[in-house]
Amino acid sequence: QVELVESGGGSVQAGGSLKLSCEASGYRYRTYCRGWFRQAPGKGHEGVAMIGSDGTLSYADSVKGKFTISQDNAKNTLFLEMNSLKPEDTAMYYCAQDRGVRCTLAGIPDFLYRGQGTQVTVSS
Repeated sequence: QVELVESGGGSVQAGGSLKLSCEASGYRYRTYCRGWFRQAPGKGHEGVAMIGSDGTLSYADSVKGKFTISQDNAKNTLFLEMNSLKPEDTAMYYCAQDRGVRCTLAGIPDFLYRGQGTQVTVSS
């Protein structure tokens, strides 16, 4: 049973920073891709950042230069460091993981496994 558990969300003022974490357990495959997507109130899912199966990093244009995706050496925890936050970054943030085939930024919301989400609220 694969489990992804996010943490690190919260409320910050515009210009602030947060670092999200996603701890994974139960994943047995050798290859994977993993990433973050978000859903703002009244909007659809948006792939935000991804680590591809070859280690390539991808970012949505809306977060390039502000967000950084990374993972720990043991590769069990995924991070999303978010800087220069704006009210439009307010959303529920989810981490997701798949087996590493045909992984795309836009496809993150459809990955096989996802966490429960962590809320990020940015006030002006």
